Amino acid sequence: MKPITPLIVLLFIALNHISLPASTSFDAPGIEGTKVAQDDWPWWRGVHRNGHSSSQDIPMTWSENQNVIWKADIPGRGHASPVIVSDRIFLPTADEETQTQHVLCLDKASGQTRWSTQIHQGGWEGRIHDRNTQASSTVASDGERVFAVFMHDSHIWLTALDLKGSILWQKKASDFASHWGYSTSPAIYEDLIIVASDHKEGGNLTAFDRRTGKRAWNVERPAIPNYASPVIYHIDGKDQLVLPGCDLMASYDPTTGKELWSLPATTRETVGSVVTDGKHVFASGGYPKNETSCITADGSNTIVWKSPIRVYAPSMIVVDGYLYAVTDKGLAHCWNASNGELMWREKVGGDFSASPTLINGNLFVSSEQGKTLVFKANPEKFELLAENQLGDESWSSLAISNDRLYLRVAHTEDERRSEALYCIGK
Repeated sequence: MKPITPLIVLLFIALNHISLPASTSFDAPGIEGTKVAQDDWPWWRGVHRNGHSSSQDIPMTWSENQNVIWKADIPGRGHASPVIVSDRIFLPTADEETQTQHVLCLDKASGQTRWSTQIHQGGWEGRIHDRNTQASSTVASDGERVFAVFMHDSHIWLTALDLKGSILWQKKASDFASHWGYSTSPAIYEDLIIVASDHKEGGNLTAFDRRTGKRAWNVERPAIPNYASPVIYHIDGKDQLVLPGCDLMASYDPTTGKELWSLPATTRETVGSVVTDGKHVFASGGYPKNETSCITADGSNTIVWKSPIRVYAPSMIVVDGYLYAVTDKGLAHCWNASNGELMWREKVGGDFSASPTLINGNLFVSSEQGKTLVFKANPEKFELLAENQLGDESWSSLAISNDRLYLRVAHTEDERRSEALYCIGK
């Protein structure tokens, strides 16, 4: 028998959408056993959990009449980002009139709705910020299931659905005393789905078996409201789940929940997720103080540098040893990641809740006013490449898959607000 050639193996993988071990296809820890591919965008900030995309051929300019493959109307309201696995897009939304929360599934090729599953109704009594929604948490998918987290009836609930929209199981992740609502996205790691529920009466970081919903471990967190999503990176020779906020930067073993290290850093309330350069972790808040921090993630409790700059809602991004961010108030920054030297700062205009995404050396980020900026990831200077207006509002971060960009926006006409998801490509 002739040996199987590498070309045949690659063709078989492409046709069957088989997932490869992280070491051979991409460097996202803990995804072994999932059915996701490198070009999927299966959870918050993509496969790598850091906003980096492998796509190379995304257009830098678009409008309602240019480079739009399709547009899909989205019922209700939400700030969650799209999630993409294989030929499906998953998106949570909430109807403010009926007080219902749903998960939608759209066809990736056409934008047609495949199914819509109601998860909760009512239970909206908790306090919520006017910049938040009842569907701000991005879902996660392992290629076999979809995991959605909603605040409902003073609790945080985790729901698992199959790919046809049927609810498989539902578990209470935590009691929840809302301060400004909930916006944290879940994280998949190996056989687990992990949910953070920081709140003012005592928070939790909880892992569930993603097949059965059985609770695997639970860690108590400080009694402080906080909104950052847990992210998992391979740093200092091991997988670490890192979570900022509650006056801490804390690292946990994602398999057991055991604390690896923590130290007083960041601030009480954070929203953006931690990013890393492979040695350090970076986070910013928030409230009550303005602070961006760089910490060595080896348990030495070393704060390498701090900056009195607040990047509150958006997450930051690291590219080739430099840290980039756009603040809530529209100031773009670039720091030398290793020493905190501010390379440049530029006023870009608008207000920002979305996080930047790296595509082929360029950073894409949308303002709340519906304008997506494209600028070069260049530490030497700020270099604006394009500005693209689409709709009147944009709160969620964009998703990328197979050289197409997916952007959730809102239009307002005759005082009526409606949302849409756009597929943008050449």
